[in-house]
Formats: sequence, C-alpha cells, structure tokens
Amino acid sequence: MQNYYKTIGAMAAASALAAGIAQAEVEYALHTGYSSEYIFRGQDLGSDLIEAGINASTEFAGLTVSAGAWFASYEDPAISLINENELDIYGEVSKDFGFLTASVGYIWYINSNSNLIVTDDAQEACFGISRDFGFLTAELTYYWDIETDNNGYTELALSRSFELNSCLNLNLSTAVGYGFESQFDNSGSEQSGAFEAWTTKASVDWAFTETATLSPYVAASVDLDGDAGLAVGDELFAGTILSVSF
Repeated sequence: MQNYYKTIGAMAAASALAAGIAQAEVEYALHTGYSSEYIFRGQDLGSDLIEAGINASTEFAGLTVSAGAWFASYEDPAISLINENELDIYGEVSKDFGFLTASVGYIWYINSNSNLIVTDDAQEACFGISRDFGFLTAELTYYWDIETDNNGYTELALSRSFELNSCLNLNLSTAVGYGFESQFDNSGSEQSGAFEAWTTKASVDWAFTETATLSPYVAASVDLDGDAGLAVGDELFAGTILSVSF
C-alpha cells in the first residue's frame, strides 16, 4: 500500500489550495505501526511489516475530500536479505446523502526493493457505498485496475465499535472479498470469479491523550478459494498502530 516525495508535495499543495478556497479547516493524521504479517486481500506478501502514513481531510461544498500516503517496508520470504517497500498515494471524495454515504477514489501503488528501485506499480479507481445502521456499519467497495483489463475486486465489510470507557474503544470488523478475474483451479478448469478471502479483526483504541491513540490488534485471514486465486492459506497475525491527529 505506496513512491514519492514530489508527488506528496504536490498533493499537499493542492490540498492546502482547496482548503484555502473553501475556507475550511483541514484535519491531519499521522500514524506508524507494526504487523507480524503483511496480508493484502488474502495474499500473504511478507512478514514484519513496518508502516507509516499521513492523511489530510476537509469539507468542501458538502463533500468530504481526503488525500494521503502510506509507506511500508517488509520482509519478502522469497527474497533473502532484501526488504520490499511499498508506497500508496491516494485520494477520495465522499458525500453523505443521509441514508447512505457514497465515495469515489484513486490509489497508486508503487513497489520497490530496499535499494529504492521501482519493481512494479499499479493504479486503481475505487467506488464505495456505506451506511451506519446504528448496531453496525456496512460498506461495499469495488476496486478497478486502471492500467490493465482487470475486471475488478469487490469487498463487503461490516464493523462495530463499543465504548468501554472514556478512553478505550473495542472495534470489531469482518470483510469478505470477491475477485471477478478469470482464474484456474488445481484441475486446470477456468473459473469466472471467486470469493478469495475472509478477514476478521479485533482492535482496542486507547486514547491516552486528546490527540494520540494506540491501537493493538489481532486478525485472521481465511482462504476461500483454495489455490485457484491469489489468496495463500489461512493466516493469524497481530500488530499495533500509533496515531496522532491535529
């Protein structure tokens, strides 16, 4: 989820300009964290993930506009002594219609090795709808690969938060992903698409100051399509994230 500084600077300038036009307050958030495994849409990409990110958001003409960047470095078991890096640069516009919230966004994934040599990149457009039912929040998101003929990936996520006390929240979420791409199973038969992974996560948000929160978590990813797709086995992983907002 990541390449790099000129683009981030341009996005920050654009965000500041938009905020100036709207005369609206811009909210910023920084975070850093660690995870024992890097699980992405059911794929185990590596271990010992160290991440950091920044996000900015504001309100403009009834829309919520946000943009940010996420950087991670992790160990790839297939390549010894060389860490893999990823930089994601993203932006999103959403609108709350009352009965649901709709969003459209863009993600640029840039992958490199420890020598900062770009090895691969990809771009996605994403379209989502969500609704808070009170007892839970449901979100359906479709991701479409801009650069190839990828038919897309869809994820349905359910989440709920419980307030334990004034500074502790328990968060539970579960999500299932479906890939529309044609795939081949172990027998060589072609499938038009398949459910790929089911991921469930539990975390605790400890707001130890007004602006800083520590969030340890544990999660499990279950492979739903065997060896037909990109999901690789069942995984149990854990980590923690420290976030600061201002």
